[in-house]
Amino acid sequence: MGQTVAMSLKDEFNRNGAVVLRKVISPHEIDVLTRGIDAVVSNPSPRAKVASTPDDPGFFIEDFNTWREHPEFSEFVTQTKLSKIAAELTGSSTIRMYHDHVLVKEPGTRQRTPWHQDQPYYDVEGQQNVSFWIPVDPVAKQDCLELIAGTHRGPWLMPRSFLDHQAKWFPEGSLVEMPDFESLRDSYEILSWDLEPGDAIAFHMLTVHGAPGVSGTNRRRVFSLRVLGDDMVYAPRNWVTSPDMRAVMSAAEDQRVTGESLRGDWFPQLW
Repeated sequence: MGQTVAMSLKDEFNRNGAVVLRKVISPHEIDVLTRGIDAVVSNPSPRAKVASTPDDPGFFIEDFNTWREHPEFSEFVTQTKLSKIAAELTGSSTIRMYHDHVLVKEPGTRQRTPWHQDQPYYDVEGQQNVSFWIPVDPVAKQDCLELIAGTHRGPWLMPRSFLDHQAKWFPEGSLVEMPDFESLRDSYEILSWDLEPGDAIAFHMLTVHGAPGVSGTNRRRVFSLRVLGDDMVYAPRNWVTSPDMRAVMSAAEDQRVTGESLRGDWFPQLW
């Protein structure tokens, strides 16, 4: 990534809250991630969730915080140049690991991932952060993650559970209600792209995003990497976060100080 390109991408990231990165993942890394994802699907962790309904002809499974359990993910997280890219996009001098997220939608899955922001689900606060959405399969634009440009500037919107639409994290009325983005699609700039293995999407944790099901015979296997910059600090919540980080945060309580950056084995410095 040249300096001119980096500045262009940084400007786009700051303006839209999301940017596509072309050919930033090597073929070797794609192979490594593919093996890790397939291992997760074959043997999900206790944190895994099935996010599709029983009558869905496909299948949607998610798993969280698996990078320390799978050597493939450990290799990728510690060696990928995405941490350097995150530093360039955010203007941060350091980048730390937050968590990983595996998302797999099998062919024919109808379940849509509804519009949401990630930040309200997390126990961190700040502005210098990046989520990377990394597919290991080709993704057509109609099946791609969609992001609403500019929503990273706020406000925080009410997070609701994906299947029953209940506000399980915040009391009703405590945050701005999520607009009906789907019926107002023409009123917003919605970003999505055709992606090949090696491409990735980088987006801010407050950027509103969602994803369709997968059409035809396509399979969509994705590894998502969430990283934190200089100003991101621990902000314990009075609700269960997603992923549920309570066990991680209590593993070394003396390292979990409100208002300070996260440190320790779970949150290594990547850049």
